[in-house]
Amino acid sequence: MSRVSQAEAKANRERVVAAASQLFREEGVVKVGIADVMKSIGLTQGGFYKQFASKAALVDEATAKAFADNLHDLMALDHEAGGHQAAWQSLLESYFSVEHRDNPGTGCPGAGFAGDVAREPEHRDTYAKGVQELAEWIAPGDAGLAAYATLVGGILLARATAGTPLSEQILQAARAAAARAADTGQPETR
Repeated sequence: MSRVSQAEAKANRERVVAAASQLFREEGVVKVGIADVMKSIGLTQGGFYKQFASKAALVDEATAKAFADNLHDLMALDHEAGGHQAAWQSLLESYFSVEHRDNPGTGCPGAGFAGDVAREPEHRDTYAKGVQELAEWIAPGDAGLAAYATLVGGILLARATAGTPLSEQILQAARAAAARAADTGQPETR
């Protein structure tokens, strides 16, 4: 057996966290085991404990990564869209899409981790930090929190009713409600 270099170990750790972040959002933390995560990227379960103290440590890191990646993408969207208001409108269209509804693994971490974090309070600080940062990207203060709560609640309800006509009604209604919620705190430029 050959030893893994530090660079390979770091790359493997990043792959584990990315895979876990996606699988946890797709299937839920309880349903996804360490073996599932490791198998998804072609590594053995034995290597997991060389990198992480526990599954809980992985959940926390995967949650933080999902929020950090989402915030990074949103900040890039500000520049790509030509300003924050245009970026917000672009986010509303993509967030309340059938594609986002049907692909939770690559979707919103607020929605993807909400149920698990509600049941497992040890991850709440990481989750709360991510929620706060994303809400602040939307708009300052209560307006950003209200808009983000509408995003998350809307997509969760749309996912829960997928396959029924109500699901697409929820997507449309939540898009309009989130836009109104953010309007009260939206600065002109960022």
